[in-house]
Amino acid sequence: MTQGPSSKALPAAQRFADKAFSAFEKFLHIEAISGVVLLLAAAAALIWANSSHASSYEHFWHLPLAFSLGDFSLSYSLHFWINDALMTVFFLVVGMEIRREIHEGALSNLKLAALPMVAALGGVMVPAMIYLAFNHADGVRQGWAVPTATDIAFAVGVLALLGRSVPGSVRIFLLALAIIDDIVAVLIIALFYSGGLDPTGFLIAAAGVLLVLGLQWLGIGAAYAYLLPGALLWFGLLKTGAHPTLAGVVLGLMTPVRPVKVIEAPLELAAQAINDFIAREQSTQGHGAELMAPVRQLRHAQRELLPPVMRVQMALHPWVAFLVMPLFALANAGVNLEGISLEGGSSLMVLTGVATALVLGKPIGAFGCSWLMVRLGWGSLPPGMNWAWMGLIGCLAGIGFTMSIFIANLAFADAELLAAAKLGVLLASVIAGCIGLAFGACLVRRSRANPDGDA
Repeated sequence: MTQGPSSKALPAAQRFADKAFSAFEKFLHIEAISGVVLLLAAAAALIWANSSHASSYEHFWHLPLAFSLGDFSLSYSLHFWINDALMTVFFLVVGMEIRREIHEGALSNLKLAALPMVAALGGVMVPAMIYLAFNHADGVRQGWAVPTATDIAFAVGVLALLGRSVPGSVRIFLLALAIIDDIVAVLIIALFYSGGLDPTGFLIAAAGVLLVLGLQWLGIGAAYAYLLPGALLWFGLLKTGAHPTLAGVVLGLMTPVRPVKVIEAPLELAAQAINDFIAREQSTQGHGAELMAPVRQLRHAQRELLPPVMRVQMALHPWVAFLVMPLFALANAGVNLEGISLEGGSSLMVLTGVATALVLGKPIGAFGCSWLMVRLGWGSLPPGMNWAWMGLIGCLAGIGFTMSIFIANLAFADAELLAAAKLGVLLASVIAGCIGLAFGACLVRRSRANPDGDA
């Protein structure tokens, strides 16, 4: 008869398992790792779309996927379900990040938020103007918003690669800029890239919002309870003609920033559950089924310790970073280079306009507007930052992968122009990332050599 592990070996195994799991969790929350995964997914898409199996790339993402219930049916392509449904989870996290920053972060104080707000707006307006300088004709100028967005995952990931010598204020400023950038991008999508609005869809969307408010009023904190209201809101926005992923932003902004009010404090509830569990476990008449009640109570207490906006965001972060965004990159970054004609014409101008606007327009807009604001005495650089670090932030803001490609899909119906815009985003993001990494490495070396002086 095979014996189980000894009492001495078991704690050691448990300690090893705990350390391994803790290391894995830490791995999942490192921005640099999620950026690398996103980059690998984009590279895989490019290789696939330009291989001997290139035709299978387009065919696969346009396979139909249907959900039916009786006579009701939703049938769309895999590409739609990723871009319009799965990306709603990405926008939900974006909405919760905005909600948290407004409540207690870099956007909670107007004085603190003023400079990154101006930098972000400059990083939107200057790239848009540069793009329109190249593409002012009908059929191409609708892509003006493609180079206005910054990819948080890539930008923060590149910054993380530079190590701990980067001042904390630089990371906070970049995050604030990118979040404000996302707010602007969401508004752009809502105002400029939504079709003719069907009022009947607003009734369904309103029902979803009212259900969310009702569940919050009842004090229901379980995230699963909000799946149906969220689905109603998503479907309502789809029916209106607005982009359905905006449902994620709405839900994110509605997520409570304080723990749900309960009769007993979560810590007291947890203590009671632990004491009850110990008492039942030590009882000679105790059975496994009897232990489930205190376990459920302990889970409930654990859930209520953190505010929903933090708890849900932490739970969704690995899924968004390692599933949603890589799938989006795999489905959208596959540009067939043979299908793009760069011998003059609209495609070349779209590619040039997008790439130039991101690589040059972003740093010029972010840095220039910040410098002007400080020069006029309307703001000041955060402690630990100088203009060299601001220049690095401007370079990293030129990484516009996820949101830029998302907007490109909305802006261009023509396949060749869409491919040119995507290629421009990919080239610009690689160039901006390399420039930022090289420039940042120089600043880090200088700050290490002169820790008491400016970088």
